[in-house]
Amino acid sequence: QVQLVESGGALVQAGESLRLSCVASGSIVHIDDMGWYRQAPGKQRELVATITALLTTHYSDSVKGRFTISRDNAKNTVYLQMNNLKPEDTAVYYCNGHVLVSNPRRFNDYWGQGTRVTVSS
Repeated sequence: QVQLVESGGALVQAGESLRLSCVASGSIVHIDDMGWYRQAPGKQRELVATITALLTTHYSDSVKGRFTISRDNAKNTVYLQMNNLKPEDTAVYYCNGHVLVSNPRRFNDYWGQGTRVTVSS
């Protein structure tokens, strides 16, 4: 019913920047919270940042001051601007959306397939 597709992952050097994008499509009535999560090799998936439909944001302590989450509600898109990247930011980054879908009309959580970010020292 709903697909989330991430893009923008790459191999970069420490100190560089990347911008991730995630586009939602399908039987969307409304998207409530959207967020970015990441999973490093051998570790559990962790929260990076979230943003509500009214643009209230929340960040994990590890990225606060370096990453910025934003969204374009008209385009059903959420972004993650990542500055001053560090090797410990290396992970697969996943987009999440809390989406009100039609037929039947209800909220579901959806995940993208992930985009890989590798930061070399």
